[in-house]
Amino acid sequence: MSEKRQHFLNEFDWICKGLMFEPRGHDMMSGSIIYPAHDADNDFAVLFIETSGCLPMCGHGTIGTITIVIERQLIVPKTPGIVRMETPAGIVLVRYKEEKGKVKSVKFINVPSFVAAENIEVICPGRGMLEVDVSYGGNFYAIVDKQKNFTGIQNYSAGELINWSRNIRKYINANHEFVHPVDSTIRGCSHILWTGDVIDKNSTARNAVFYGDKAIDRSPCGTGTSARMAQWFAQGKLKEGQPFIHESIIGSKFIGTVEGITEVGNKPAIIPGIEGWAKIYGDNTITIDTDDDPYAYGFQVI
Repeated sequence: MSEKRQHFLNEFDWICKGLMFEPRGHDMMSGSIIYPAHDADNDFAVLFIETSGCLPMCGHGTIGTITIVIERQLIVPKTPGIVRMETPAGIVLVRYKEEKGKVKSVKFINVPSFVAAENIEVICPGRGMLEVDVSYGGNFYAIVDKQKNFTGIQNYSAGELINWSRNIRKYINANHEFVHPVDSTIRGCSHILWTGDVIDKNSTARNAVFYGDKAIDRSPCGTGTSARMAQWFAQGKLKEGQPFIHESIIGSKFIGTVEGITEVGNKPAIIPGIEGWAKIYGDNTITIDTDDDPYAYGFQVI
């Protein structure tokens, strides 16, 4: 699937732009493309797409995709209640709970996640100097914790976070190189994870994830939650098996757990588990006609 991702990026990025960008999509649009499994032991394979391109892994995309393929019977798992899914980042094991034809919850065991760098200083116009950690959870995330020049997402607008994120990401990638130790095609800091105060006092933490050019994730972000759990575990703030209830900018929640400890290359890593739910809201037929549509491949207004 890593090879398929590279092929898709090189040859079929127009599909991503046509579906994800306006007028067919929007800045926060995500999608998945389903393939047959390459290994007979697995159930199916998937490429995840969004406005930023084709991702190595997507957590909320996994939860949504599993919900759809099970409820619409697009796949029949070899073992009921368990799905082995191939992604560009690796094999993801998924367990789901089904009642009367509806998927009530999905928990996936993500790819190993690890801290790539700590206490990087970045210059953020409008905020000044910020310190960030960069952590991998299927994508590379710059995590901005509360500090002198950033007091938490509850004190700023989504527009401010988006504007700062573009500058921070550009600065980080200009001054640092992040490459996955095992798959060198996974590289670069693509997401910015801003932290803040929880809405529900029973939650563990809250975040707002920036991706693409102007998107803030409405979900708690599965790969972002994995990256943040790896950070917390490295800091001694999270123990194996301890629930990590992660809120999004709108208060939706994922439940994370450290399922195990491993290594990626020479880096200590965790095996994250992420649980959430999704709903099917409808069906749509989308066409891309290049003959007479100047916006066949979509557009963005930044």
